[in-house]
Amino acid sequence: MDERSRFVELVRDLPLISVDLVLVRDGREVLLGLRTNRPAQGSWFVPGGRVLKNEKRADALARVAARELGIPDIHALNPVFLGPFEHFYPDCFAGDMGVSTHYVVLAHRINVPAGFEIPGQDDQHEALRWWALDAAAESESVHAYTRDYLPLL
Repeated sequence: MDERSRFVELVRDLPLISVDLVLVRDGREVLLGLRTNRPAQGSWFVPGGRVLKNEKRADALARVAARELGIPDIHALNPVFLGPFEHFYPDCFAGDMGVSTHYVVLAHRINVPAGFEIPGQDDQHEALRWWALDAAAESESVHAYTRDYLPLL
């Protein structure tokens, strides 16, 4: 069995653990990315990614921040743990093939100052954009799981 098929089997049978980075600029805006990959493809969502085997949560935050946003040292921005969340999707990274995805998400708020710009963007996002908190809360194009974070900000 190749690595991709093996991972599909794991996603079919087990929950994944992930970290979400909820960047809040000047207490008024949240950073969202338009997802190019499944699950939640085509939705505006906070950046995040799964925790790898034998990877500490702090290391996962640093890896995801560097890869998806080009932020070299997320810990210098003092992430604050928002809590655990559960996300359930009817599809998986491999497409709509009858395999659902269950994430246990460890969400983190990262406060950044006014004028803070994201250094980079990976191919998981068609675009990155700062959204006013109230606009993100009201928009149907912002995924419901991301909207769940907004009252906590």
